[in-house]
Amino acid sequence: MRAPELRGRAWLNTGGKELKLADFRGRVLILDFWTFCCINCLHVLDELRPLEEKYPDVLVVIGVHSPKFEHEKDERALAAAVERYGVEHPVLDDPELQTWQQYAAKAWPTLSVVDPEGYVVASMAGEGHAEGLRKLIEQLIATHEEKGTLHRGDGPFVAPPEANTLLRFPGKALPLADGRLLVSDSARHQLAYLSADLEKVEGRIGSGARGRSDGGPEQASFSEPQGLCLLPPAIAEVAGYDVVVADTVNHLLRGVSLSTGETVTVAGTGQQWRSAIDAHAHDARAIDLSSPWDVAWYQGKVIIAMAGTHTLWWFDPVQRTVGLYAGTTVEALRDGPLPDVWLAQPSGLSVSPDGNRLWFVDSETSALRFVEDGVMGTATGQGLFDFGHVDGPAAEALLQHPLGVHALPGGDVLVADTYNGAIRRYAEGKVSTVDTGLAEPSDIVTAADGRILIVESAAHRIVPLAGTQQDFVGAKHTVKRPPSNLTPGEVTLEVIFEPPPGQKLDFSFGDPTRLEVSASPAELLLDGAGVTTSLSRKLTFNPAVTTGVLQVVAQAATCDAEAEHAACHLTRQDWGVPVVITESGAARLPLILRGLDQSP
Repeated sequence: MRAPELRGRAWLNTGGKELKLADFRGRVLILDFWTFCCINCLHVLDELRPLEEKYPDVLVVIGVHSPKFEHEKDERALAAAVERYGVEHPVLDDPELQTWQQYAAKAWPTLSVVDPEGYVVASMAGEGHAEGLRKLIEQLIATHEEKGTLHRGDGPFVAPPEANTLLRFPGKALPLADGRLLVSDSARHQLAYLSADLEKVEGRIGSGARGRSDGGPEQASFSEPQGLCLLPPAIAEVAGYDVVVADTVNHLLRGVSLSTGETVTVAGTGQQWRSAIDAHAHDARAIDLSSPWDVAWYQGKVIIAMAGTHTLWWFDPVQRTVGLYAGTTVEALRDGPLPDVWLAQPSGLSVSPDGNRLWFVDSETSALRFVEDGVMGTATGQGLFDFGHVDGPAAEALLQHPLGVHALPGGDVLVADTYNGAIRRYAEGKVSTVDTGLAEPSDIVTAADGRILIVESAAHRIVPLAGTQQDFVGAKHTVKRPPSNLTPGEVTLEVIFEPPPGQKLDFSFGDPTRLEVSASPAELLLDGAGVTTSLSRKLTFNPAVTTGVLQVVAQAATCDAEAEHAACHLTRQDWGVPVVITESGAARLPLILRGLDQSP
């Protein structure tokens, strides 16, 4: 089909120029529908970077920012996120989802490929499409060079001016015994020693260039590091390092010696996890990780907030092993005995002072949750699509994409309510607001002198907690993605998947596809829930339930078609599809995993 025009509120990274589809005629265009809260979207940014570098004169990537949370509609917040995550292509601000709807996107992230003549030739949901995109780009280059419709030249990206601040989008902080803080200076790809008065950087670990080299303070490199965990002295002596660092974009854990500044890789291969999950212990250096966002010492192990797989993992620095602690990779909110629970991008960890309870914030469900005695519970939070700034009883209170948590003596818990710009307190079954007006707070710590300090990430600083208790009655929000109108009774769910160029479905171990369907509320579906191996299924909707969310998880295994030693690939995506059941609704629900919907 002919690609629809790009419409939105404004353009970023273009030097103020407004772009039109006609500006990209003669080039291969990839539209990346993303939102800056979404870890899968951040993965795609990293997958696209090598393609942008390889094809600078024929490929143009446009980020279409289609927000989920209310905060993400703010123009300044989007501009900050574009800098924070090193986005080096134009971005269209689409707060009302105009372009999202025109391209029939139903998931974050979604990629649409437009050929040099202006036709949409492929669409794909989720991540892990880099190799398929490369082959498609090569095909389009060959075809359109032969036709004379390929035009090489410079891209439209214009870099914004560089800022000069003490820190740049700091993520997490670790108080040290001498009063200083070790801070993950994330956008500078370094760790920084911040003075006790919070005014000076007294040293840095890391070269400042994005990378994953081990070595001394000037040789080591990181990529957007986040969480920091101080090991107990006896464990540190055996392990050979003092601090475990969640090196988020590198998909690694790093060990840092405080005495020498030496950095070593202690877990991960540097490749992103794209495999089946299991309950076994694995050699820490031989297994892939996925965007570890925070780390905490709990019951004899380092617990990892594995944001990229919506799970918690453990790491044993003495045995040098890692394994799954909680979660199934389904992105949702479900409590119960470990590990069969559902999480949604866990991003902050804290252990109660008595060591019994592990607290964490689940950013995509805007929830404060905990683990104790092998069972997970939720203190406050309602699910993937409900958020806001509301105080009161925990069952009714609302947060908005929190990234940090800090357990206090006595049982109270502070939450860095990031997208509300607030610090919230959970105490005795109630939620209150203790500080507001902050710029995306991402962590809370208690310094050696007893002060409670806030990592104010988007203000590029660490500040003391103001601590003024107040009752806040804000608004409740619900994600306003356009719902799919479906008919009551039988509906055909069809997940569309075409193997990328040069690949074929891999039947080596049986059926290469898997489809899992559930609903919220469960009563929405009368029939069709569960797991099958086909990407098409009949669903029966309950006419008595008019609205809900259909949770769909699809995957397809492929292999290289012609190679002697064929590489294997797994394409996987979760959809949370808002649905409205109405007599005038459709009897078919297509979801694109990869390809195009060719139905009339």
